Amino acid sequence: MKKGFYFKTYEKPFKTPFEVLFDVFKELIVHTSGDFEEAIDWLRELDAEYKLTTPDYSIEDFIEDLKKKGFIREEITGDGTGEVTITSKTERLIRQAALDQIFGNLNKSGSGNHKSKQLGGGDELTGELRSYNFGDALDRISLTESLKNAQINNGIGEFQLTENDLVIEDTHYKSQMSTVLMIDISHSMILYGEDRITPAKKVAMALAELITTRYPKDTIDILVFGNDAWPISIKELPFLKVGPYHTNTVAGLQLAMDMLRRKRNTNKQIFMITDGKPSCVREKDGSYYMNSNGLDEYIVEKCYTQAAQARKLHIPITTFMIANDSYLQQFVDKFTEANQGKAFYTGLSGLGEMIFQDYEANRKKKLK
Repeated sequence: MKKGFYFKTYEKPFKTPFEVLFDVFKELIVHTSGDFEEAIDWLRELDAEYKLTTPDYSIEDFIEDLKKKGFIREEITGDGTGEVTITSKTERLIRQAALDQIFGNLNKSGSGNHKSKQLGGGDELTGELRSYNFGDALDRISLTESLKNAQINNGIGEFQLTENDLVIEDTHYKSQMSTVLMIDISHSMILYGEDRITPAKKVAMALAELITTRYPKDTIDILVFGNDAWPISIKELPFLKVGPYHTNTVAGLQLAMDMLRRKRNTNKQIFMITDGKPSCVREKDGSYYMNSNGLDEYIVEKCYTQAAQARKLHIPITTFMIANDSYLQQFVDKFTEANQGKAFYTGLSGLGEMIFQDYEANRKKKLK
């Protein structure tokens, strides 16, 4: 047979009518925050424009298949009417799709731990040798180096291998990582004709899926912050919506630190995705102080205080700022300096890659 390259016209992989529609549906259900009826309405419009269905397979057939395959279910609401919702099976597939879309070029890794500079009981060889100590695992003995020591120490004539000849090849000690991801859901996340919350949701779903599947020994908690801050579960991410809120960054940081205080892991970090300036704080009497005009000195000083507090707790904060206003960058710079953390000024298209790269960078060192 002749060897070499063979070129031909590209042929896209075959997909059934259901698979074609399902790929589009998974994208739409995120944009509609889990609203099935709205997603189907959008699907019908796309079908009319791009001819997604066939004469033998309609949108109604697709909906029926979604029910049969367990991707949707009908629920009875409080007023007795029926409502179609997506199932946990669909939620999982949406997270996997987000992971493939954002981190699709990543190589698989069998380990879910984080390297540190310390040596110890890990499973990745460092190339450094030391003498054998009682209790060391036998599979860590460097056979070649040990035999060489035996020849040097005892001679070749009457070969013998003693405990003093044995050497161990050290491994990296691996630690676990606890991460809190903060997502801004203030009204500005959908202002100015730009949908910023959907990319933020996708990144959150991808990061959650990455950590739970690739780094199962790590933990990830997710919180949202507007006028207040509250935790959400991973399964709630597709349904996340922006509210008529100001931006209470202080409340988000306080909750994030409370979450991390309860973690036993040494390595802890906060990722914060935001597009706006802090504009709200809650006072001790329960009232809210709000000011959306520029940077309010009273509010930003409280943010700096929280950044410094996180630094004392050895919790670095990485801020992903979806804005390019110079005065906001100055605020983030000072905030980052107070925490000794990091800041990225990024567009929506590069957000996922930046978060992954920072997560990978942090897992290669011990955070202090």
